[in-house]
Amino acid sequence: MKHLKSTANDLRRLFERAISIREIAEKLVSFDVNCDANSIRAFMDAHNYDAVGLREDDVVIGYVRRENLGPDPVRDHICRFTESDLVAESDSLLTAFEALRERNELFVTILGKVGAIVTKGDLQKIPVRLWLFGIISLIEMQMLRLIRERFPDGAWKSLLPSARFDAAKKLFDERKRRNEEASTSDFADCLQICDKAQILLRDSELLNAANFPNSGTGKKFFSRLESLRNDLAHANDILKGRWPELAVIAEESEGLLMRLETCHPKSNLNTVMDACS
Repeated sequence: MKHLKSTANDLRRLFERAISIREIAEKLVSFDVNCDANSIRAFMDAHNYDAVGLREDDVVIGYVRRENLGPDPVRDHICRFTESDLVAESDSLLTAFEALRERNELFVTILGKVGAIVTKGDLQKIPVRLWLFGIISLIEMQMLRLIRERFPDGAWKSLLPSARFDAAKKLFDERKRRNEEASTSDFADCLQICDKAQILLRDSELLNAANFPNSGTGKKFFSRLESLRNDLAHANDILKGRWPELAVIAEESEGLLMRLETCHPKSNLNTVMDACS
């Protein structure tokens, strides 16, 4: 079995060191607080901006939302920055992801001054998608490791419905035909995420290690995870119909990965748990 060198902590360190909020932030458009409200509203409508910065003495001191702009002075609707509104450009990408669960946008400080903005739409960008796909891939790798450790004789095969077993066998045979598999011990590599999840949820020790209250909860989680994985793989919209659930999935996924990484199950050569409904 191949040794897994990648962990959730490795992934987090990679993104914290190499990819910061600056990688997904956009320049903040700002206006003087004395500008005409109608002109600002027209600009925001034309560019589909929900919020823009407001400057005083060439310093951005707050922002205004499009829905608040009317005939009265812009200054009357300024939202002053609070500590929770601000992040530094060097902060981790994960900081923005978690913070946007509670607000529509974050304002980014550059050299101590507000100069950029991050919104939920920016979570569609490549750095975020890579992070999410990385988490899911690591979960799959850890599930495969646990299945092999728990069932070194391949007894996990009895936990799969015949149709899913046949699908994996077909893929394995095709890989052998192409000389992509060295031996039958690599058969487990042909399992899909749904197969690995099913095996994990049907074995009592692995189910406990994953810390799902029951197999039904686990099935719902993996169904959402597989759907997200598919949308990431096919470059689909990952926010539509999935926010703020996406933030919850990401948080739960990282927690699951941490638990799986620390699990070293006992070998089960004889018995397996009955299939869960």
